[in-house]
Amino acid sequence: MTNTRKPFGLTRRHFLAATAAASAAVPLVGIIGRANAAEFSYKLATGQDPTHPVNKRAQEAAERVLKASNGRLDIKVFPANQLGSDTDLLAQVRSGGVELFNLSTSILATLVPVAGIYNTGFAFPDYDHVWKATDGALGNYIRDQIGKAGLVAPIKIWDNGFRQITSSTREIKTPDDLKGFKIRVPPAPMLTSVFKSLEASATPINFNELYSALQTKVVEGQENPLAITASARLYEVQKYCSMTGHVWDGYYILGNRRAWAALPDDLKALVVKEFDQSGMDERADIAALSQSLRQDLTSKGMTFIDVDREKFRAALSKTPFYADWKGKYGAEAWGLLEAAVGKLA
Repeated sequence: MTNTRKPFGLTRRHFLAATAAASAAVPLVGIIGRANAAEFSYKLATGQDPTHPVNKRAQEAAERVLKASNGRLDIKVFPANQLGSDTDLLAQVRSGGVELFNLSTSILATLVPVAGIYNTGFAFPDYDHVWKATDGALGNYIRDQIGKAGLVAPIKIWDNGFRQITSSTREIKTPDDLKGFKIRVPPAPMLTSVFKSLEASATPINFNELYSALQTKVVEGQENPLAITASARLYEVQKYCSMTGHVWDGYYILGNRRAWAALPDDLKALVVKEFDQSGMDERADIAALSQSLRQDLTSKGMTFIDVDREKFRAALSKTPFYADWKGKYGAEAWGLLEAAVGKLA
C-alpha cells in the first residue's frame, strides 16, 4: 500500500486547505497502473482523515478486491470529506454521485431514524454488548430499514468507538457540569437529544467545519471517539477530555442501490468478504487505539478526567429521554435493543 499519511507536523487546517486548493479530488492512494480499464470503477467516500483506521482498512479491502477480481472492480477511496460534507455525501450516494459512502449511524439517522438507536445515551456498557446488538437481530433489523430507504448496507458495521466529551473551557466531571455547556454535536437527532436532556447547549455542526468552530470558540467543546480526536488533531484546540463513553457509534458502508445491483453476484460476494474482513481489522484497531491514545493525547497536552458514568445515566433517566425514544423507535426496535443490553425504559 502506498504510504500517503500526512507528515506529523502538518495540521488539519493545512491539510484541508491543500485539499481544497487541488483542481480535483484525489483518492487516498495514487492511480495504480493497470493494463486494462476496470469493468466497474466505483468511488468510496469517507469523512475521516487519511490517518484514521477506517481509511487504512478500506484501502486494503479495495486493493484485495481489485486483485481478486483481476481488475474487474476498482474501488477508489476518497477520505477527509474530499467529495463533500457528510450530509452532502449522503445525498450523493442516494443519487449515485458516489457509489459507496462510509457514514456514522448518528448521521444516517437523519435518513433512517432507527439507525440512531445505536446512539442511545449510556445504552452500551462495553463492546460485548455492542457486537451482540449490531451483529445480531437488531443489526439485521436496521439493515432492512436502510434497504427500505433506498440504499444497501450489505457489510457488517464498522467501529467508530465510544464517544468522549472534550472541552477548551471547563472540566466535565458530573452531569451538572454540562449545564449551559456549548457543545458541538453532529447533525444527528439522538446526540442532540442526549445533551439537551442534560441541559447542555447542543449545536449541530458538520464534521468538516468542526475544527474551525472549536478554534474560533463558536462552541466550547465536542464529543467524539478518541481516534477522531487524535486523527483530526482536535487536541490542538481542546484541553480536557472526560471519559463519559456516553454513546457508542458505528459506521455503515452504504451503497447506491443501482450501483450495487449492477455488480455480478461474484463481485458482490467478493466486496462483502473483503470489506467484512477489513471491518473486523478496523474494529480491533479502534479498540486498541482507545487504550493507547489516552497516553498519546496526554503527551500532547490534554487532561483526562475519569467520570462515574452511572451518575450521567441516572441523570438522563430522570428526564423523559428513554421513554421518548422508545416511543419514537417503536416496540420492536426497542425490544431488540433491550434484548442485547438490558432494560432501559
